[in-house]
Amino acid sequence: MTQTQKKPLPKGYISEINAYTPGKAKADDGRALIKLSANENPLGCCPDASAALAGEAGKVARYPDPASNGLRLALADHYGLESDRIVCGTGSDELLNLIAMGYAGEGDEIIHVNYGFAVYEIATRKVGAKVVIAPDDDYATDVDALLALVTPKTRLVYLANPNNPTGTYLVASEVERLHAGLPADVILVLDQAYGEYLEDDGPQAFDLARAHDNVLITRTFSKIYGLAAERIGWAYGQPHLIDTINRIRGPFNVTTAGQAAAIAALGDQDFVDASREHNAEWRSWMTGEIASLSNHGLRAIPSEANFLLVIFDGAVSAEIADRELVEAGYVVRRLAGQGLGHALRMTIGTEEENRGLMKALRDILEKKR
Repeated sequence: MTQTQKKPLPKGYISEINAYTPGKAKADDGRALIKLSANENPLGCCPDASAALAGEAGKVARYPDPASNGLRLALADHYGLESDRIVCGTGSDELLNLIAMGYAGEGDEIIHVNYGFAVYEIATRKVGAKVVIAPDDDYATDVDALLALVTPKTRLVYLANPNNPTGTYLVASEVERLHAGLPADVILVLDQAYGEYLEDDGPQAFDLARAHDNVLITRTFSKIYGLAAERIGWAYGQPHLIDTINRIRGPFNVTTAGQAAAIAALGDQDFVDASREHNAEWRSWMTGEIASLSNHGLRAIPSEANFLLVIFDGAVSAEIADRELVEAGYVVRRLAGQGLGHALRMTIGTEEENRGLMKALRDILEKKR
């Protein structure tokens, strides 16, 4: 190759990354679909958050507070935490990536569970570390399998709890057992994007992070708070961990409007309670509907999140069901790239959306019988 034919090449491990693919909102022909593919809050966000967003419209020429001070104080007050142990990010995705960047590199290893959140593998490969995947226990986390893979090269363990895309939940005593089995220099990253959907809101996780030097909790305003478009996440941990993230994060990574909306959202816990109750009611209803279709080979994995992972093991495959649901006007999520081509992840929607989705699914199965 001559000098003029040369071109810049990425690092080899960057080329191994499969870019994150978000849930679809439209059919391939451009038709708008009922979107149940991205685990968004079907109730939207609270009115105060919408008002706060609108109220900041006149400040777009000014940089936001780089440290998100008001938001960190509001988070500390609501969750009973220390504000200097909180860092905010462009969604929890940014923070998950920054943790890997701060603590791992080429020659290191990062562990996550089978069927874990897709960002974990991306974050790991982005820093040149080795992806290590622990076997699951019927789609749930197996603590012993995770611990068996820890080596002197291990730097992080990512654990979503509740897990995405399976919805499974590891009880606090098992999380504590996992942490106790890790070396002191390995960070346990507890991704609690769906934490607010738990009845007890997972306070034990915060206690674990408060007591130990190697635990980080990440959360987001994209799910129950309904602020997915604003990209607001946060992490909690010991000061030395937060300091590392602050050194490498973007200096103005959360917008002024986003900070204001998040503070307002924290102030309306009635909306959060209503969202949690709606989710629990319709998740239970949809679980029952899927159980009634077990003769077609369907099974819903027990979920503590705002979605169900439905396994297809009958005459109608997940691929066929996915395609025909789109024809019926609904889009869910088939995660073939994560080894879940035999399953569909279905977000809990409004009552009308849930009933319509289940009717469409039942019609597809009965037609193919």
